[in-house]
Amino acid sequence: MKLSDNSKLQSDSATQGPAIEVENLTCAYGDKTILKDVSFSVKEREILFIIGGSGCGKSTLLRCMIGLLAPKSGEIRYFGKSFLKASQEEQRDILKSFGVLYQSNALWSSMTIAENIALPLEQYTTHSKEEIAEIVALKLEQVGLPGVQELYPRELSGGMKKRAALARALALDPKIVFFDEPTSGLDPVTARGMDDLILEVSKIFGTTMVIVSHELSSIFSLAHRVILLDGEVQGIIADGEPKKLAAESHNEQIRNFLLPGQLRSL
Repeated sequence: MKLSDNSKLQSDSATQGPAIEVENLTCAYGDKTILKDVSFSVKEREILFIIGGSGCGKSTLLRCMIGLLAPKSGEIRYFGKSFLKASQEEQRDILKSFGVLYQSNALWSSMTIAENIALPLEQYTTHSKEEIAEIVALKLEQVGLPGVQELYPRELSGGMKKRAALARALALDPKIVFFDEPTSGLDPVTARGMDDLILEVSKIFGTTMVIVSHELSSIFSLAHRVILLDGEVQGIIADGEPKKLAAESHNEQIRNFLLPGQLRSL
């Protein structure tokens, strides 16, 4: 697999400004509050993992960040621009700056792989059919799936579906990509290949990535930083580099969550 040769290489994320700012965010389903007054930022080109036990609010936070769930209160900014206070047209422009890979892949079963990947291009650009076909072919090549345009999702393996969904997430050359459990349901070898692909995309395109995951192997091999959510606290109980948190945190809950992965990475 060969990605674009003229893309900028990833630089140290610590030198970049914030791509995402979440400020005092409260997320709820009806009267049930899931997260309360959550604040954090994500630097440009950083790979941030949102981690925590089942029911802690990981997916809820992601849904708020990508506009699928309106938060009860708080603010979300992308590259300094408010997402929640933006007009419909401004939100549309912001949405164009990021892609999403859903846990279920969210590929339309009645459409070919090419038609699935073409959807955001048809919705957000004025490219001709010929130009869209060229972009689709390029994106599939970038994720290691050349020549599958005319296949349907049911004809692909689980790992191939993940790659096709990533190709769609990358269709608009987004500055940010959100992942919801990108290696869920994959065998260890296929999961490692997906991790390698995510890291390669990050390094070559300089993409900011926010990844919801409970897979410790992925966390320790990819994450620049993690935020650890807790359901009882309804917020963040740890924020930092995962190996450092596992080795140095005085919080037993944090160590118990991360230490098994730290030991496996040694």
